[in-house]
Amino acid sequence: MQLEYFQMIDRVVEIDVDARRIRAVCSVPQQSTIFAGHFPTYPLMPGVLLIECMAQTTGWLVSVLGGFAAMPFLVGVKDAKFRSPVFPGNVLEFEGHVQHEGSGYAVGQCTGRHDGKVVCEAHVTYRIMPYPTPQFRQVLLDWAEQIDIAVKEFAK
Repeated sequence: MQLEYFQMIDRVVEIDVDARRIRAVCSVPQQSTIFAGHFPTYPLMPGVLLIECMAQTTGWLVSVLGGFAAMPFLVGVKDAKFRSPVFPGNVLEFEGHVQHEGSGYAVGQCTGRHDGKVVCEAHVTYRIMPYPTPQFRQVLLDWAEQIDIAVKEFAK
């Protein structure tokens, strides 16, 4: 996880297209400038960054299901819950599920766990839009490969 660059997903460990499900792993860094202010002497992973982890996890699944033909842009978060604190060094596993796609939108649900215990969950909504440029699409395809998504298997 590179917090400063909002690259939250370290690797995707499973994609099940038929079940419309994805699992991803994120290792919270031991050191980050984020923790200097959140909070001094008691570093905690900010809830908004946990939402970003959930959004990225499920967003990658939306991309895969669409064959990387368009980009999912996060437009909504509902029913976000934070069940327990997340600390530097924690390894998190996120499981996302796409519940609905249509009319240029996708809706999903994602849950984050640490040591099998739920730490966060939310419903996420995306607007599916064209990539701004072919270069931007290629950057995302390269990024997908870096986190172990078999792009050639899914890209149209």
